Amino acid sequence: MNLAAGDEANVSQLDTDVHVGTHVDAPCHFIESGTAVEDLSLDVLMGVAYVAELPEVQAVTALDLEKLNLPPKTTRLLLYTTNSQLWQDNVTEFNKDFVALTADGAQWLVDKGIRLIGVDYLSVQRYHDSTLTHEILLKAGIIIVEGLNLTNVAAGMYQLVCLPIKLVGSDGSPARAVLIKE
Repeated sequence: MNLAAGDEANVSQLDTDVHVGTHVDAPCHFIESGTAVEDLSLDVLMGVAYVAELPEVQAVTALDLEKLNLPPKTTRLLLYTTNSQLWQDNVTEFNKDFVALTADGAQWLVDKGIRLIGVDYLSVQRYHDSTLTHEILLKAGIIIVEGLNLTNVAAGMYQLVCLPIKLVGSDGSPARAVLIKE
């Protein structure tokens, strides 16, 4: 509906994939018996998060993550890579060569007790890899936030507020993610 066309209100319509823009993945995205979006913990989606810069990697491995020397008790980790330059340059064409986690990087996150991983492109795993990276994270209960725009965000501690739309039974959901400098 459109007020300018004489309708009584402006009413927009949304018809999209749930894995668009900034979004979260629910376990059922890759795990047969996994839970859906409405079961994701808001306690994990909000709280202290560490933004780590990885400016020179093409794939985020366990060794790359180990070299970060994360602050003690880090449970929410956001990865700022060269992908953020794509957002800054307003690149709208999908880039298959984006930087993402390898399976050993995902296992490192599990072993270190990370509860939320955020990445600055549309997938946490590389385009040509198997689904193993997603499976490792989701089976461990790690919440995945994809499509973050970390342009002009410096490394450091922040308060993260990431609220996905509560789409009951869904394998993912668009979300609004906000960082507040600590």
